[in-house]
Amino acid sequence: MTELLPLMSYCLVMSGTPGPNNVMLATSGANFGYRGAQPAIFGIQFGVFVQTVVTCLGLGSVFVAYPITQQVLRIAGSLYLMYLAYKLSGASISEAHAPQQVSFTQAAIFQALNPKSWVKAVTLASVFMPAGANAINGALMLAIIGTLIGTPCNIMWALFGVSIRNLLKDPRKQRAFNLTMGAILLMLAILFLR
Repeated sequence: MTELLPLMSYCLVMSGTPGPNNVMLATSGANFGYRGAQPAIFGIQFGVFVQTVVTCLGLGSVFVAYPITQQVLRIAGSLYLMYLAYKLSGASISEAHAPQQVSFTQAAIFQALNPKSWVKAVTLASVFMPAGANAINGALMLAIIGTLIGTPCNIMWALFGVSIRNLLKDPRKQRAFNLTMGAILLMLAILFLR
């Protein structure tokens, strides 16, 4: 248990703090309700699970050997964050004007471009991979623990969005919220480019 505590604490901090996924989930919850945010929650967790396993099984060594690949992913991720900022800043609660919410597939694929998800996966692979353990078993263990901790964190962010949904029935307040959340994603994209 003493070895699991630092791992679980790291996963909690990475999954619970603001970042592209959580901003997207809060915005989805506010605009589309909890049910509308569920595909993104499950897509994020699926994408992070796969990313963790693949990184633990060797992709991290590719980043060490070819640092340019990490730079390319960072730029691609930042550009995608800018796209999400644009998409989320225009969302509307009224069904007639609402764009489609983020799908399971979009959320899962986004993890390949999300710099925070890469930092988490590479850290899990390099710091927390059990020494002397079978690589597949170790990768699966880390991915499962990350999912068990990450899913409730994602749900909380979506529920935060749902909890402020009634406040956003006024179109001006909703527009201000969506623009603010879009601006936060845009700032994250700019920070990731640095």
